[in-house]
Amino acid sequence: MTASQWPVPATAGAAEFEADLPFDLDDFQHEAFRALDAGHSVLVSAPTGSGKTLVAAYAVHRALSAHGKAFYTTPLKALSNQKYGELAAAYGEEHVGLLTGDTTLRPRAPVVVMTTEVLRNMLLAGSDLLEGLHTVVLDEVHFIQDPYRGGVWEEVLVLCPAEVRFVCLSATVNNADELGGWLRAVRGDTSVIVERQRPIVLRHHFAVHRREDEETLLYPLLQDNGQPGGEGLRIDQAVRRALQSGRSANWRGRGRGPRLPFRAPRRTEMVEELGRNEMLPAIVFIFSRAACDDAVHQVVRDGVRLTDSAERADIRAVVERRVEPLDDDDLRVLGYDEWLEGLERGVAAHHAGLVPVFRETVEECFAAGLLKVVFATETLSLGINMPARSVVIERFTKYGGAGRATLTSGEYLQLTGRAGRRGLDEEGHAVVAWSSEITFAEAARVASAPPPNLRSAFRPTYNLAVNLVSRFDRKTAGAVLQRSFAQWQARTPDLLLQQLEHRVAVLEQMGYLEGWSVTPSGHRLSRIYHEADLLIAEALGADVLAGAEPAVLAGVLSAVVFEPRRARRVPGQLGTRREKQRKPLQDRLGDKRRSELTWRCDALAVLAERIRMIEEVHLVPRTRQPAPGLATSVASWARGASFSTALAVAARDVGELAPGDFVRTMKSVADLAQQVSHSAVDTEVATAAREAVNMVLRGVVAGGLPGA
Repeated sequence: MTASQWPVPATAGAAEFEADLPFDLDDFQHEAFRALDAGHSVLVSAPTGSGKTLVAAYAVHRALSAHGKAFYTTPLKALSNQKYGELAAAYGEEHVGLLTGDTTLRPRAPVVVMTTEVLRNMLLAGSDLLEGLHTVVLDEVHFIQDPYRGGVWEEVLVLCPAEVRFVCLSATVNNADELGGWLRAVRGDTSVIVERQRPIVLRHHFAVHRREDEETLLYPLLQDNGQPGGEGLRIDQAVRRALQSGRSANWRGRGRGPRLPFRAPRRTEMVEELGRNEMLPAIVFIFSRAACDDAVHQVVRDGVRLTDSAERADIRAVVERRVEPLDDDDLRVLGYDEWLEGLERGVAAHHAGLVPVFRETVEECFAAGLLKVVFATETLSLGINMPARSVVIERFTKYGGAGRATLTSGEYLQLTGRAGRRGLDEEGHAVVAWSSEITFAEAARVASAPPPNLRSAFRPTYNLAVNLVSRFDRKTAGAVLQRSFAQWQARTPDLLLQQLEHRVAVLEQMGYLEGWSVTPSGHRLSRIYHEADLLIAEALGADVLAGAEPAVLAGVLSAVVFEPRRARRVPGQLGTRREKQRKPLQDRLGDKRRSELTWRCDALAVLAERIRMIEEVHLVPRTRQPAPGLATSVASWARGASFSTALAVAARDVGELAPGDFVRTMKSVADLAQQVSHSAVDTEVATAAREAVNMVLRGVVAGGLPGA
């Protein structure tokens, strides 16, 4: 790219950047700009909606004015898509690229948006795309504590060349200074900028339905001094008295307990109360996909309509433009008519079970002010730009790995951060719905508690182990691990070195390492970036994929990406093997391919069990077993089956699977097939993997924004 084509002049500085802004900067933004101008990296910890991303935007501007490249990384493909759109609008599409595993657009552009994993993979592979890199933005850096993916952020920060400056954006955390101290240790000069004030005042409410007069009421959850609201405490007392009353005149019978004087507002009641108080648009967080869908059905069934004729026309125009690539059969399977009816009434669901086209349509309509209520799972709180006047938390508990638990202060902050639209609202509103599961006092305690500390979740992987061995001697590799945030926080000296040695022992026993040197098998493993990296490398080495046609190869790969917990059995659905055989589906495979899929997946399971046995000996957390239940559906889709057929095959084999989960699995299969095409020594396997990518990424799977 010539100098005349470069998107930002070399003379452009903070003054030019600020001149184009329609508002004045806040103090913390000025402070961050000065730090960037001084050549420092920055860590910005601030509430959602406070304008952290403006710091990132200025960092991109500075990188371009220095004729350097900027990488903007995010934890989610959907967030990468959004940032790509914003930066492409600012600098022109020709100057902005996008890399999200299964999508590659202009990777050599001066600004490239990518998922954080993509940058980590570049660093481990020594990619030439790193040449000229000036600045890296790590959006949502608090993901460093994610138990499955958090280590990626640490690898990026430790492995990136010393001259690269970082802009780390985090939700509010309590130990920003500790994180900043570690960043200085690994990245040099780093300014820590903490902003605790929200740009818009947040009012906290408690919603309850009073039985005696059938009124839905909003009471202050917190007073101005941060103490619990008095009316809510009186509700707690009234509920306690009713519970202690035993079998009274209000007893419901059949062991269900006394009739309480209050209940949770029904969804329609909540929506109507928000409307009466001019608190729409609102995001209602419900920690269940099915419950989000049910909520839309309920308010539509109850006759709620929140839009006027002009808004309904605008919504339909957005919808028709978005779904234009989908055929009628796809729309029928997706329940298009019912979905559109909800949208036109101003309500919608938003969760990972929706296909990307539907989710993105909801996001566009809500951002444009056309939708008034969105029922969403907590995934919406992670970065997507969808601010609302109000946020409602329907239940203050949710299921996790250890069962149902009360929300933490960090989760409450993350969810309610959406409340209050800058430039549109004088104040935002957080509403907690009453529930018998939690007292008003407990909800108030969580809402007023400080944000949690950030804890590292970094652990060495097999892929990282072979890459450390290939790049460094043993002492230097140890020093690299010692620079991690995990070791910074660890009470046990050399904790990560011990974990690395255990991984190395497994790799030596399995032939990927010989002493401190990488074998040919190890080099193959070094190019596989996946939580099942060793299993995939074993599959390539054991010829589990050799000779497989592309569709069958895709089906086998699905076994290492599919999450069976996402499927659910429905009463009356086909269940036994005999019933399945009596009702065959046109899966486009034939007996030979189905038989081949079975033996290849069985062979993969044998490899996984061998790995697990060796891991047990060397005290390494065991690799997840493959889940081949979706293999036939994936192969069927790759062979050209319709979306409805692929979902029907999935329902027969594993239970009902949400369309969005099917699409996400297909994209993960395509991403993994892409990696196999680069790492396979067998050219036939590499070719089949490349063909599988194109066969999988079609129709509704390819719909939506790039990389969605």
